[in-house]
Amino acid sequence: MEANNIELITRMVMEALEQNQSRDTGFVVPIGVSARHIHLTQEHVEALFGPGYHLTKKKDLMGGQFAANETVTIVGLKLRAIENVRILGPVRKASQVEVSATDAIKLGMKVPVRESGDVKGSAAIAIVGPKGALYLKEGCIVAMRHIHMSPKDAEAAGVKDGDIVSVKADNERGTIFNHVKIRVDESFTLEMHIDTDEANAAQISQGQTVTIIK
Repeated sequence: MEANNIELITRMVMEALEQNQSRDTGFVVPIGVSARHIHLTQEHVEALFGPGYHLTKKKDLMGGQFAANETVTIVGLKLRAIENVRILGPVRKASQVEVSATDAIKLGMKVPVRESGDVKGSAAIAIVGPKGALYLKEGCIVAMRHIHMSPKDAEAAGVKDGDIVSVKADNERGTIFNHVKIRVDESFTLEMHIDTDEANAAQISQGQTVTIIK
């Protein structure tokens, strides 16, 4: 009887531990490391590459976007430059340059952390292409870290579009990222986007995972 009681108690303890473990695990999200890149209007594509020019596709990305074959040089206010910056397509209604904080230091600029598309009052920058150059009075940002999700993923994670969450990386650095924006759309594939600075600091590489902390 004593042995049976011990076995029963042991089983109950193990079940409780498994339930707690499941609760603590959270919703797992793969990481996508986003390098510096540019979004352009068609007008600006033609200013940089010539009249009638259209971006050409190198690689498909989520949400109908693609990495273009075309690259440009970006120039900061102190005439410091970064070459071979990839353009992402398709063209947009407003041009936008996304860099890391380290890139901003290299360019000699103060660049705000913003959600993609929120460029009002952001940093000015020049862009140089093979057929011309242009100057943006605003449009250079450090992208706010965010998670892309489909509605189904959002329901499973218990979050909605626009929510701000924290995530944890269970690796040697044990990093917790706060202020992570949830972005939900039918066209999105589940992925958290961080820049190269964040990835290097946390020792996270493309395809590794983090968990949403409730």
